[in-house]
Amino acid sequence: MSVSSHAQTEEKALIIEGYGEVYYGYDFNTPADHNRPDFVVNHNRHNEVNVNLVMLRALYEKDRVRSNIGIMAGSYPNANMVNEPGVLKNIYEANAGFKLHKRRDLWVDAGIFPSHIGQEGVIGMDNSTLTRSMIAEGSPYYEAGVRLSYTSLNQKWYIALMHMNGWQRIQRRAGNSTPAGGLQLTRKPNDKVLFNISTFVGNDFPDSVKKMRYFIDLYTTLKFAKKFEFTASIDLGMQEIFLARSKYDEWLGTALILKYKPTERTAWVLREERFYDPYSVILTADASRPGPGFNVWAASIGHDRWLAQNLLWRIEGKLYVAEGPLFERGNALFNDTYLLTTSLAVRFNNRRNH
Repeated sequence: MSVSSHAQTEEKALIIEGYGEVYYGYDFNTPADHNRPDFVVNHNRHNEVNVNLVMLRALYEKDRVRSNIGIMAGSYPNANMVNEPGVLKNIYEANAGFKLHKRRDLWVDAGIFPSHIGQEGVIGMDNSTLTRSMIAEGSPYYEAGVRLSYTSLNQKWYIALMHMNGWQRIQRRAGNSTPAGGLQLTRKPNDKVLFNISTFVGNDFPDSVKKMRYFIDLYTTLKFAKKFEFTASIDLGMQEIFLARSKYDEWLGTALILKYKPTERTAWVLREERFYDPYSVILTADASRPGPGFNVWAASIGHDRWLAQNLLWRIEGKLYVAEGPLFERGNALFNDTYLLTTSLAVRFNNRRNH
């Protein structure tokens, strides 16, 4: 997911920013406990008005020092932060950095960050679609550790190296002492084209059952004909099989998103995606029920309407189709499920040019 922005206006060193997203989702499989399948951590509640994310943060940058501190609540952190203890579940980010060179954009930062992996993050307003793609739900939304980053003077290259506590972990897993690392490389030749590569290498298990994980995410965003934006993403991962070091469980995810903006305030969005995880290393519909693996195709259509400069209303219909019976409906399993979601998102800050 995208790297947090630290760019500030010249007028202010301290920026206070808030974001909130309220949603209503209807899953036509009508789960009795109102929880959508386990692989969904955003907009995961059925047939109720809920808050996916409400976030308040402070961003500070002056001279060669910068810092970001953000707290959050909502159904997203409730679903996705289950491995974190206590108040760590409510930290959106908490990091500080120092500029290593006076005239070059070379920084070292440490703390908790939004993930360097993927085109989609938890701030829904910044994403092309209302709901998240399966590749987003199947990769980290956050990370903790140390980051060394550099942005070229012409703003066309960005590169970062990360040392992390694990795969989407603030607190390291008990019994795990294996270092984890990552790389992000972004190329933006102009304002219409962007290429990104992000990687992860590490072990997310106790050392006694160590299974190395190797992962790469690639995506590109193209803007053309003034009103169209196209995004293509692919995730590839492999994880060692315990006691069979030369063998791996592998998974693959893809997403294609086409956005059409007929006016400045409206947009239509089409998405096609697939996630193939035959051994459920990353995604599963029900963690408590052994299944046939995860091989799911999905498609969605959405409409966006900016009601004001900082207020966005969205509606989206989505279809999931699995290769085998995966989704629970009543007391039986079916290979498909349908979802209708609508949301209202607002953002505010004290930037003078907002």
